Amino acid sequence: MFPLLCGLLCLCALVCGQPARGQAADDGKRYICRAIPLSGDASCPVTLLPELNAGSQEEELRNTVMQLRETILQQKETISKQIGTINELTTKLSLCASATDEGKYEKGASWGKEKQNTMGDVPRDPNDTIDSLGKTMQGLKDRLENLEQQQLRANISGAAFPSELRDLLQRRLGELEKQLLKKVNNLEEEKSMLSNATAAYRLKTESTLNALVERISELEKGGGDFKSPEQFKLSLPQRTNYLYGRITKSLPEMYAFTLCMWIKSSASPGIGTPFSYGVPGQANEIVLIEWGNNPIELLINDKVAQLPLEVRDGRWHHICISWTTRDGQWDAYQDGEKLGTGDNLAAWHPIKPGGVIILGQEQDVVGGRFDAGQAFVGELSQVNIWDRVLKPVEIQSMANCSSYIPGNVISWLATNVEVFGRGAFKRPLEMCQERLPNA
Repeated sequence: MFPLLCGLLCLCALVCGQPARGQAADDGKRYICRAIPLSGDASCPVTLLPELNAGSQEEELRNTVMQLRETILQQKETISKQIGTINELTTKLSLCASATDEGKYEKGASWGKEKQNTMGDVPRDPNDTIDSLGKTMQGLKDRLENLEQQQLRANISGAAFPSELRDLLQRRLGELEKQLLKKVNNLEEEKSMLSNATAAYRLKTESTLNALVERISELEKGGGDFKSPEQFKLSLPQRTNYLYGRITKSLPEMYAFTLCMWIKSSASPGIGTPFSYGVPGQANEIVLIEWGNNPIELLINDKVAQLPLEVRDGRWHHICISWTTRDGQWDAYQDGEKLGTGDNLAAWHPIKPGGVIILGQEQDVVGGRFDAGQAFVGELSQVNIWDRVLKPVEIQSMANCSSYIPGNVISWLATNVEVFGRGAFKRPLEMCQERLPNA
């Protein structure tokens, strides 16, 4: 059955497909052959197609091809522009990121002179920087708007605008905006910190200048009323850690010394520290101290000897302490009389040179770190130091005001004594006349 059906179809195709004799081979008509069943009509019906114009069909196809080509070129140009924009935005974002990493102060972000601008159009001044960043941001937004307008025109013309590209640009622009806003905030914080630091420095400078002016006034006032260079006293009326006097000279290396002074105090308990000499590595090279209910102590190289002196009655007293490195021998005098002696106090230890002499405070480090609990309260005068052991007659002559012997190492002169702290003063004093009522 199947071979018979194929044979009928082929016969029909041959009969219907050949043109009639005497007719042109191409009459402008087209014929369609189709299979029919065996029981159907064998007259080979033909369905005519509408007549087509070959020239108009070719022209229509050509126009379609040209439109497609133009659309492809437009899309290619748009994509090229967007790729360039993406690269430029990526470069800007990288520069901003490097500016954020590199632009640091010593305690924060910085626009220091040694730093180069991380964006080519960013000025060095923070205010100009903020304006320039704002302009850059606005320019990027304008470019994004242009891209959106191009998308709109592409939609109107039927061309497709890549939504992925638009999303990428918006995302990159958002990240760049965050970076710029962070930079602006950092600049504002730096500006505020610089303003505060400048104000604090100005206040500190003004305070220092005022202190210097007061200090100069005190020195001018204190030095002009003295009848002689040694006729003055140092007054330390309060127990604080900022009132003290300082000897401008230091000690040489010594193997013996004598320290004498006039002292007046009624502080309790303990008069504090009228004298201390500290050197690098040993703050207690020479210290005279009375603290708490303990007697007056002499420290040499941090070794201690207790002295049988009593000066806590509010009267002027003349005291002298002599010491020699040989066997560590020491003697203590009060008002010209030897009250105590001893030995083995820092034996064979030479007094080290180049230290700091402080009157009224005990040094925990050389020249500083004072403790108010160990501060001297009272008045001092004629603090002198010799590099030898004075004879008892010399000490007695100074104590009864029959003579005055200035120290050959440290002498009591107004130019040798500096005063520190509000409330500490150098005042005129005629020692023996002021001491007479006490007698």
